[in-house]
Amino acid sequence: MKTLDDAPSLAWWRYGHVWLVLLGPAVVVVASLYTGALALKGADEVMDHPSQVISPAAQRALVPAHQARNHAATPSAPGVDSAVPAK
Repeated sequence: MKTLDDAPSLAWWRYGHVWLVLLGPAVVVVASLYTGALALKGADEVMDHPSQVISPAAQRALVPAHQARNHAATPSAPGVDSAVPAK
C-alpha cells in the first residue's frame, strides 16, 4: 500500500491553483500599464493662463452660468421667500 510520502512530487508550475494565484496580479499589472499609457497618450495640454486662452465672447457666455450657479446655492430672493410676504 502506498502512502502520501511515496507519491512523486510535481514541479510547482504543474499545479493549476498556482497559476490562478500568479495570473491574477499579473493581469492587474498589465491592465494598469495599459491604462497609464492610454492616459499619457491622450493627455490634454496644460494651460498656463486660462484667461488668455478663453476669448472675451466665451467669458461673456459664462457669466449667466456663474450667476445661475450662485442662485442655486442661495435660492431665496427678495420677495420670493415663502416666509416673507411679497410687497
